[in-house]
Amino acid sequence: MILWCVARGSGWAAPALVAWIVGCGAGDRPAWNDVPADGGADVASEVAEAPLALVAVTFNTGTSGEVIAGRAIPEGGYGPAQAAISDAWYGNGLAWPPLVDDTAAFLAEVDPDLVVFQEIFWSGACPEIPDDNRTGFVCEGWSPGDPTVAQTLVGAGFQVACHVGKPDKCAAVNRRLGVFRGCDADLCLEGLFGTTVSGCGRGARVARVVIELAAGGALTLVNVHGSSGFDPPDKACRVRQVDQVFVDLGDGAPAASGHRNLVMGDLNTDPGRLADFDPSAARWLDFVGEDRGFHWVSPIGSEVPPTYAGVANIDHVVSDTLRGDCWAPTVTAGHGAFTDIAFFDHLPLVCTLSE
Repeated sequence: MILWCVARGSGWAAPALVAWIVGCGAGDRPAWNDVPADGGADVASEVAEAPLALVAVTFNTGTSGEVIAGRAIPEGGYGPAQAAISDAWYGNGLAWPPLVDDTAAFLAEVDPDLVVFQEIFWSGACPEIPDDNRTGFVCEGWSPGDPTVAQTLVGAGFQVACHVGKPDKCAAVNRRLGVFRGCDADLCLEGLFGTTVSGCGRGARVARVVIELAAGGALTLVNVHGSSGFDPPDKACRVRQVDQVFVDLGDGAPAASGHRNLVMGDLNTDPGRLADFDPSAARWLDFVGEDRGFHWVSPIGSEVPPTYAGVANIDHVVSDTLRGDCWAPTVTAGHGAFTDIAFFDHLPLVCTLSE
C-alpha cells in the first residue's frame, strides 16, 4: 500500500495517468562501480564459479481500505470491520489467516529461490495488540517462538531476514540457493543492513544482504520500499533512497555494488510513467537502463499492464548480471488470481532469472 495522490477512490484511472506521460529523462551514467573492489565489509565481490539461475518474487503484501470499497463481502470474510482493525493494529500488513494460507499456497506453487516482502506483518508485535483485536487475525493464539508471517508464507527450507529497524520488510532465501551471510538462524530479525534516511521516517527502507550461494560465489540482494506519497518531501526522500541503492547506503558503499546484484521491491513510484513528474522516478533512470550498469528485468513503460491498483507499475526487479522474464497474477496471460479475497493492492511479481 502507498499513499498515492492518485488513490483509487479519487477517481484517478489508468488513462488519466498515461495522459501525463511525455517521456522519461536520464542523466549521465553514474559511477556506480567506482567503489573499492570489496565494496565494503558486507558487500559481495566474488565472481561466480558457475552461471546462476533462480526464481525470485517481490511482493508488497499490504492493503488499503479502498481495496474492499464497493465489494460484496462474504459472511465471515475480510470486510470493513476487519479492515479497520488491520489499519489500527496491524499496519495494514498481511495478518488475516485465510490470506496467509492462500499466499503460502501460491508461493509453494511458484517454488521460488528468493522472496522479498514489504508490508509483511511482524508477528512479534502481537503482544502489543489488545485481545479483542486479535480475534480472527494471526495474533489469535500466537505465542513467542511461533513462526512469523513471513516464515509461514515460505515454509521450511528457507532463511528469513529483515531490515534493520523495519521488521515489516524481509527477505527469504531457499537454502538450496544459498544462505544469508552472517545469519546462522532460520530468522535473523535485522539480517539486512541498512540505514535511516534523515527526515524520512525511522529504520532502513533500503537494505542489503549477501547470499553465499550453494554452488559457489555470492549474490548481493537489495530490498527496496520507497517512501510513499507525492508531496515534495516524499519525492525527495525517494531520491535519497535511490542514492542509497547506487551511491552510498550509509556505510561508504552502494547497497548494490561489487559483482552480481539483484535489486527488488516496491519503489513507490513508476519510472516508466512518472519520470517527468517525479524526480525519484527519474533518478532510477539515471542508474538503470540498457546503456547503464544496471538494467530492468521487470518491464516498464506506459504500455505495460499495471500491477499496482490498476494504474501503475511500482514493483520492480533490477540487476547488473541477471536477465529474465516476469509475470504477475491476473495481468499476465495464463496466470489467474491466487485468492478470491479482496485485500492486496499490489500484485506479486514473479521473475525467472539467469546469467
